[in-house]
Amino acid sequence: MADENQNPAAAPEAAAPAPAPAATPAAPAATPAAPATDKPLSERDRQKNINEVFLSLDGGAGDAAPKVVKAKGSKNVTSGIVHVVATFNNTMVTVTDRNGNAIGWSSSGKMGFKGSRKGTAYAGQVVSQDACRQAMGHGLKEVEVRLKGPGSGRESAVRAVQGLGIEILAIKDVTPVPHNGCRPPKARRV
Repeated sequence: MADENQNPAAAPEAAAPAPAPAATPAAPAATPAAPATDKPLSERDRQKNINEVFLSLDGGAGDAAPKVVKAKGSKNVTSGIVHVVATFNNTMVTVTDRNGNAIGWSSSGKMGFKGSRKGTAYAGQVVSQDACRQAMGHGLKEVEVRLKGPGSGRESAVRAVQGLGIEILAIKDVTPVPHNGCRPPKARRV
């Protein structure tokens, strides 16, 4: 009977370790490599998994030199239009084919500029280079440049297009001019 009196005291101690086994099944569920089904992988899937592991081990870089990759969904467009929208606060560039279908675009914010730096001439140059490089992946060789807006990124965007070796066929200013439409912003008192 003395043993029975000690067992009730031991019973709460035995109850305390009970939650610990419940936590152990969570460890196998945390492994993402375990397949959801128990089916064996096909040879192709198994090889794909092996390649992913090797790529993750060497940082994604192979032994060979980097390949020149054609743009995704390449269209082979040789002639296009560069639309430059340069406001006081931002510069946006879209490169389209002759029908107006976009083949590359960029903006100051996309290139990492923030705040007042988005409206600078340097931001216009970087944005134009990025958009034109995207379009050159589709085979772009010659363009017509259409400028819109009064921003400081206008001229630098055109120089950036020339610097990439793209032939400029024409430069047009398509800034909309109101025939006394909307009231302009009030003049700054500095």
